[in-house]
Amino acid sequence: MFQAAGALAAVVGLAIMLSRAARRSGLAPNAQAVSRARNRMALQAVLPLEGRRAAMILAVDGREVLLVAGPQGDTVIGWLPPS
Repeated sequence: MFQAAGALAAVVGLAIMLSRAARRSGLAPNAQAVSRARNRMALQAVLPLEGRRAAMILAVDGREVLLVAGPQGDTVIGWLPPS
């Protein structure tokens, strides 16, 4: 049992060391770059329409787009002017 726990600790320690080395060398992105990439698109507002359709405003890279989503598919109405 102690041998298995020691082997697990060694593998976890090795994984931590390798991930730190990869981040320092630039092979793996840091947490700030990942969070910036996640925030490129955000749902701003939803307005339910008839049936199962809805109008949505999405923010994409600082711009806003209006689209209508429903069972038959999504339709981009257009990009909104900057406010």
